[in-house]
Amino acid sequence: MTSKNTTNKLEWRISDELVAYPDALAEMEQRALDIHQGKAPELVWFLEHPPLYTAGTSTHKEDLLEARFPVFEAGRGGELTYHGPGQRVVYVLMDLNKRGRDVRKFVNNLEQWMIDTLAKFNVVGERRDDRVGVWVVRDGGKEDKVGAIGVRVRKWVTFHGIALNVEPDLTHYSGIVPCGIRGHGVTSLVDLGVPTTMADVDVAFKDTFPDIFDK
Repeated sequence: MTSKNTTNKLEWRISDELVAYPDALAEMEQRALDIHQGKAPELVWFLEHPPLYTAGTSTHKEDLLEARFPVFEAGRGGELTYHGPGQRVVYVLMDLNKRGRDVRKFVNNLEQWMIDTLAKFNVVGERRDDRVGVWVVRDGGKEDKVGAIGVRVRKWVTFHGIALNVEPDLTHYSGIVPCGIRGHGVTSLVDLGVPTTMADVDVAFKDTFPDIFDK
């Protein structure tokens, strides 16, 4: 089941059932074209995928340790990552022609959006200059990744987006070197001791969105 809410020329969509990755890619491709042509509003799409790995344009073959799940060419920036149930994927399709043609600022905004959303759950998310995504510092100074980012821009319309670990099976990451980053782990809100629901996370994302993207 998919629910839609279109306000202020931006559509919010929540897919309750798992969305096959090829179907999501096809939907984003068409929607990005429609946005560029002025046929559809911008879209923020909340969903989950079945277990799979996606390979970005910077993927190194040696980072696929074991093909435990299907591997899809994503066409986005970045390297290998995992998607699966319990992870909130948010695809953000925006027209940077209307928001300023600044891809770096857009990526920075996505990072800040996750950081602000995590703060709603009293989790401190941080950036790292040498590592993409959002990180948390564990006891003893260990740093784990809690949120990933991968975007693509065509004709100044963005697609793909972010993935925040709410309660995925973290062992599923063992088949890859996530985002090509060695020496660090991955975590989730539940793993951090923050039991929550996907619906609560969606509310937090919506609450923090205007301060970042509606300025």
